[in-house]
Amino acid sequence: MSFTYDDVGATREPGFCPPGFRSLHVRTRIGEGEKIFRRAAEAVLTWEAHRETGVGIETKADRAAPGADVTVTLAGVIRAPCRIVWTVEEHRRAGWAYGTLEGHPECGEESFVVDRTGDGTVWLTVSAFSRAAKWYARLGGPATRGLQHAYARRIGSTLRQICAPLSDV
Repeated sequence: MSFTYDDVGATREPGFCPPGFRSLHVRTRIGEGEKIFRRAAEAVLTWEAHRETGVGIETKADRAAPGADVTVTLAGVIRAPCRIVWTVEEHRRAGWAYGTLEGHPECGEESFVVDRTGDGTVWLTVSAFSRAAKWYARLGGPATRGLQHAYARRIGSTLRQICAPLSDV
């Protein structure tokens, strides 16, 4: 299967949004320190953060890697096929992005990146550009966009909960 949009990999560029697409940018504070960063990075790279939000993740890959196919399932009804387009694993930054494949209700790309700033604060940033691809996503209009924002906020709060036990250490 091929991607359903042209600008594959463009979420690497902060703020990029192709004409005709909607952008999303949600940043959530996860905690502070190296242990929190390492735990958050691992949870994002291994799908744990996504699975803990309650969505299904179907993939043969143990961790995010370019070219890995991933199908996100919602309520066992909606299937959203994607492919990892890039990953990053650096000293202060880790994450990945996936792009939509044929059959996804949306068309576009979404990234999930954990970073540790100079003061030690750990953040999750979810960035995306998308537009409706299926009739029901178009019909949903603002509600569909609201669900995307809610999901981005939920994954941030879920990641904060995953890392919370390390905050007391």
